[in-house]
Amino acid sequence: MAYLVTAIHILVCFFIIVVVLLQSGKSGDISAAFGGQGSQTAFGPRGAASALSRATTWSAVAFMITSITLSIYASKRTGPTSVLQGIKSQPVKTQPAPAQQPTTPPAQK
Repeated sequence: MAYLVTAIHILVCFFIIVVVLLQSGKSGDISAAFGGQGSQTAFGPRGAASALSRATTWSAVAFMITSITLSIYASKRTGPTSVLQGIKSQPVKTQPAPAQQPTTPPAQK
């Protein structure tokens, strides 16, 4: 089951990369870099924005779900551990106690 979720996760990662690169920016989209006619080639100027926005949203949701699922599988396999478990703790440095002063002054001769 974990292998299936991992495969879906990798596919979603590639899909979200492509969808984000296809979205138009302020100065133009990726189709303009390859000699295209801008945003009007495939979907028109507004149709592409709404379709790509929805595709980005759904792929982000799928990415989060697969990420959480994979982290649950990993925690079940290894058990509850801490990130700081392998680090050795340093001994606490304490300051030496100040020397005790005599309570009575020395006797004079």
